[in-house]
Parts: sequence; structure tokens; C-alpha cells
Amino acid sequence: MHMQLLHNGMVIMFDRTDFGISNLSLPGGMCRFDPSDTAVKFDCSAHSVLYDVVSNTYRALKVQTDTWCSSGSVLPNGTLVQTGGYNDGERAARMFTPCGYSETCDWIEFPQYLAQRRWYATNQILPDGRIIVVGGRRQFNFEIFPRPDSHRYRGSRFDFLRETTDGSSENNLYPFLYLLPDGNLFVFANTRSIVFDYKRNRIVREFPEIPGGDPRNYPSSGSSILFPLDESKNIMEAEIMVCGGAPKDAFPRAKSQQGFTRATSTCGRLRLTSPNPIWEMETMPLPRVMGDMLLLPTGDIIIVNGAGAGTAGWENARDPVTRPVIYHPFDRRFSIMSTSSRSRMYHSSAVLLPDGRVLVGGSNPHIYYNFTNVEYPTELSLEAYSPPYLSFTSDSIRPHILTNDKVISYKRLFNVNFSIPQFLTIDLLSVRIVAPSFTTHSFAMNQRMVILKLLSVTHEDLTNSYKIDALGPSTAEIAPPGYYMIFLVHAGIPSSGFWVQIE
Repeated sequence: MHMQLLHNGMVIMFDRTDFGISNLSLPGGMCRFDPSDTAVKFDCSAHSVLYDVVSNTYRALKVQTDTWCSSGSVLPNGTLVQTGGYNDGERAARMFTPCGYSETCDWIEFPQYLAQRRWYATNQILPDGRIIVVGGRRQFNFEIFPRPDSHRYRGSRFDFLRETTDGSSENNLYPFLYLLPDGNLFVFANTRSIVFDYKRNRIVREFPEIPGGDPRNYPSSGSSILFPLDESKNIMEAEIMVCGGAPKDAFPRAKSQQGFTRATSTCGRLRLTSPNPIWEMETMPLPRVMGDMLLLPTGDIIIVNGAGAGTAGWENARDPVTRPVIYHPFDRRFSIMSTSSRSRMYHSSAVLLPDGRVLVGGSNPHIYYNFTNVEYPTELSLEAYSPPYLSFTSDSIRPHILTNDKVISYKRLFNVNFSIPQFLTIDLLSVRIVAPSFTTHSFAMNQRMVILKLLSVTHEDLTNSYKIDALGPSTAEIAPPGYYMIFLVHAGIPSSGFWVQIE
């Protein structure tokens, strides 16, 4: 249900605690007792794991309170802050600080820490390293983590969320949220979007509604990305894209067993920095609800997982979409990729890995774990999708990072040494940093790519060895402090990513 790539290369995953006993025992005879749990009050099974991608192994973690449909962001020091959930977890804050795979780091929980209950909320890391937590079911407000030193703190009103709810269908949960280069937030909920000054709690600008009238947020569950922010250009532009979703009647029709409405097939692009922004609509090759949109190192967009009919929720979808598509923003073209053998619908997830693959896992469209006698069984497997740029046919022009500065400061020079069998031209080379996402419910929170300013490339004495001089990000609004993967992209072919800390 939830996945986060950590800066030690491992992926932390977790489900919810009230599905019942899982298939994995907690280590050392450890158990959790939770009198509030609606499924099993004494539970010795794990509902969270730490996955080592390289060795393809995992170890169980202990999460105490219910993490169902929660949210998260990573602090500048690399600690994952995980917020909210359901029942006794609805106001909990949890922290996980990465350690070595053989060590025993685990979740630390702070019950009742949050100002309001956060179920289906969205998080975004801010320029000062704090986290804003927006919305949730029947929560028309936001709050800041860590909270101010006041026991009376209750967060701040955000009436835009009240205005965008579709009654019992809602369609504005897990709002799409992005930090913009000017320090304000872009917020998309249902069909509407705004620029929001969270410091003064005021709407700076409202954009036209996305055409077509189809909601794009949970449970109609489209997906969204912020296109790469390009520091190499003279003018900083910000543009977003929203894809997929479901018509307004999809959720009530599915819940009342009247049928499964065809998913939305359109995408909308909106250039937020344009003087007169208008939606530019595109049509995907396949209609899709509950898809996951991820930025690839090349700046292309992969859309994976989801269904062709219905909506999010238990038993609410049919026609799994097992073919990813890749969208090429420059020429506005979709490419249909190879088919997966697994259906990944409700409660599936995906993250970009440092080696350029996309890790995909999960899918459970049932109220509890259900492995037999159902059309779409609970799915416990992981898959890795390899985009075309990983083909061996591109190895001659693929850069390989040899050494790089581990810490990059704002506006400061840094170096990357790399090798490449066949270097073409500096015009085909770029340096990019990618913030790993917290992915759940079709939205990759905090996902961000910045193309840095490349100053020079020098051929070293060693054969096929080169040195790059580049500049760190201009501001924390463009690249909030924290851990990023750095990639070199040459002629459309990326290197593997290495970790850097922006500060």
C-alpha cells in the first residue's frame, strides 16, 4: 500500500494493521498488543518490511498503530516521517531512520501527535525542512510537522478542500501537492487547482478547471507529476500533468453494484508559470484509474498499474491495465510497453530505483487478505520494470559515475567523474537530481527532478574518463534540502543514480 525508497538504497513498505494476521512473523518472538485493533488485538505478524533491492531480501518491521491510507515525507537528514492512518493511527506520527540491513532500526511512534486526524492526506517537504500535511477525510485544513510549541495547535483552515468535495463520493482525497519555485504550493483537488500561499493561508491564483468534468483524486484516483525543473534555462518554468481518473458516477455505481464505468483516458498539462495558463489535453492509449505516474531519469513519465473500469475502493474496479505506457513530454508522444503478468489495482504502488528500474508491488482490492476464489487475489509479489533505456544496445553511450561529491550546496560548484565508452557531445549531456517519492494511492508524494546547470566537461587522462563541473540548485524552493539520486543522462541514456545530500 505504501512504499518509500531510502537513501541507503533500501525500500520501506507497509500495509495496514487491521487486515488480520499477515504472512510474515515479527522477529525474536516480538508481538504487538493493540486493544483498538478491529481485526486482531494480539498480533505477532509484521505489517511493514525493509526491502534490500540488491540482495532481494527483506526483514520484518514492527508498526504499532494503524497505517491504513496514510502519508509521508523524508526529512533533510534522511528520516522518513509517516503521518496518520486510521483508528488509533489517525493522529499518529511515525519515524524511521535508515540503518544497515543487518542492524535493528525500526519504527518509532508518537501517538496523538498530529493536530487533526489524517486519513487520505498528502505531505510535502518544505524549503525549511518542515513538512506540510494537507487534508484527509473530512479534514478541510492543513498542519505543519513538527508542530509549533503549543498544545493548542489545531492546524489551519483550508476551505478549498471543503469546496471541492463531491459529497459522499468525495473525489478530493490525497490532493496533488507540489512545492513551486516561488515557495508557494500548487494544489489540485477533484477538478480544480490553485496556487496556495501556506504561510499566509491565502489562495494566490486559481486556474481553469481541467476540461471534461471527470474527478482526478481519490476515489476517482488519477495520478499527477511535476515536470522537471530546469536550472540550465534562463527562465524557470513549472508545469504539471494530471492523467487518468474516473467519471463522477463511477464510485456510486460500483458501490451499488450497478456496473463499472470506463476509466478516464485523458491527461491535462498546465504550465503554471504562464501568464495565461490553459489546460492542454492529451489522450492516453489506454484508459486508466489508479495508475502510478513516476518521473524517469530521462524526464520521461511512466504510467503503471491501475484498472480500465471502475474506481478505487474494495471490489470497485475491473479490467486491470497491465501494460505501462511511457509519455515523452518533448514530442508529446505515448509509447505502450510490454505486459506484466500481474494485475496491480487498488493498494498497489511503485517507486523509481537508483539503477533506473521501477519497483512495482502490491494490489489488494478486498477488505481483508484474500488469495483464493476471487478474480483478483491479494498480491504479495514484487516486480521490477526495466525501461527501454536499460537495453544493452545503449551501453556504448551510457555514462557510469565513478566518483561524485556526496554533499552539494546551494549555488556552489560540485564535481562528478564519469566514464563512457563513446562520448558524443556536451549538448547531449545533463546532470539531474531526483527526490525519491513516498508512493501510495496513485500519487508519488515529494517526487521531484531538477536539471542542474552544467558548466564544463573535461576529458581526463584516463581513457574514456571525464570530469563534470556543475552548480548546485539555486534555492531550497527549487530543491528542498535532503537526499537525492544524481543521474547523468547522455543522448537520452541515463547512468545509474548515486546518492547526494543537498544542503
